[in-house]
Amino acid sequence: MSKNKPVVLVGLMGSGKSSAGRLIAQALGLPFSDSDPFLQERYGGTAAQIAEREGADALHRYEADHVLHQLAGEPEVIAAAASTVEFPEVRAALAKAFVVWVDASDEVLAQRMKSSSHRPGFGPAAMRARREPFFREVADLRCDVGELTPEQVRDATLREMGLPEGDRH
Repeated sequence: MSKNKPVVLVGLMGSGKSSAGRLIAQALGLPFSDSDPFLQERYGGTAAQIAEREGADALHRYEADHVLHQLAGEPEVIAAAASTVEFPEVRAALAKAFVVWVDASDEVLAQRMKSSSHRPGFGPAAMRARREPFFREVADLRCDVGELTPEQVRDATLREMGLPEGDRH
């Protein structure tokens, strides 16, 4: 597997997509794109603000646009919002990427979500029921972040991609 293939991290809110994604991007020498700064720059608000202002459907469409836009460019590491896997066109586009599903128990995710006000108030159990089949469909690798650190997610990703130590940036 080439380090020039896009890597996309998917998972529920609070799973650590951004933390692990930054480390993977650094290791591969690729740019990193996160949905939160993308939303802020392009749509003028955090996920919570957009959901409040325009509704969850608009937020989710914007999040899907982020992934599609970034996958259309040069390879990079993308932290994708959880909602993106609900869109068939995003799932189809993910076929060209190496997809890492970062996951943890609902209890761990709920605890992590308490510390962040930029996220809308969606509960992990309901979101898991809705999105887990899609995560399973697109994932090349699943990492339990209730047990693994972001550094261990990075290392597992690079191993699964078949990149020997010397190929890492």
